[in-house]
Amino acid sequence: MLLQDWQLQFEQWLSQHGPQDDAAHDLSHFRRVWCTAQKMLRHHEGNALVVLTACYFHDVVNLPKNHPERHLASRMAADKTRHILATYFPAFPAESYDAVAHAIAAHSFSAGIVPETTEAKIVQDADRLESLGAIGLARVFYVSGALGRPLFDAEDPMAEARELDDTRFALDHFRKKLLALPAKMQTETGRSLARHNANFLVDYMAKLCAELNGELLGFDEHIRQQFTC
Repeated sequence: MLLQDWQLQFEQWLSQHGPQDDAAHDLSHFRRVWCTAQKMLRHHEGNALVVLTACYFHDVVNLPKNHPERHLASRMAADKTRHILATYFPAFPAESYDAVAHAIAAHSFSAGIVPETTEAKIVQDADRLESLGAIGLARVFYVSGALGRPLFDAEDPMAEARELDDTRFALDHFRKKLLALPAKMQTETGRSLARHNANFLVDYMAKLCAELNGELLGFDEHIRQQFTC
């Protein structure tokens, strides 16, 4: 079966059975992760079917960021994907179950699982790139809004006199996690893309800080100099 046929079957299944209440982890998210992963497959040899499958099912179990078992979600998703493949996709090669499960389990930041295969590295990088750039910016605010978190601390937006706390403020999440992602990418392609898109977030921070200081037409160059990757 061609990859396109598997993709169509996976999308049909997910449209009926997949997560329906989280716009940050919906079918369009899976498509984008797979699109990015394909760019990496051009430079890093791997099993495309394993990558495709992990891209589409990596968030089949997705717990809220404030859930006490959040760090277990990717393992749960890996186990559930094994069941889904065996039950609904009997033509899927069983010898690839382990590789798919590992790529899914290792994709999560909070799980802390080191990706051991090329496929797992590609899936982890492709998913993390969703946290950067314009899409990443939108997803940060979507998730923060769903959790009732304000954009920033009005008294100290850049945490100059307090500890960063991304459980309280969306802007803190940029420095607490997102701007560190380029250095944690597993592939050279991922690192290059991550640096470019992380700098988009730096530009947003620089524009926001300028506006907070009454400068509506410029950027805070100190922020750019301090955080540009």
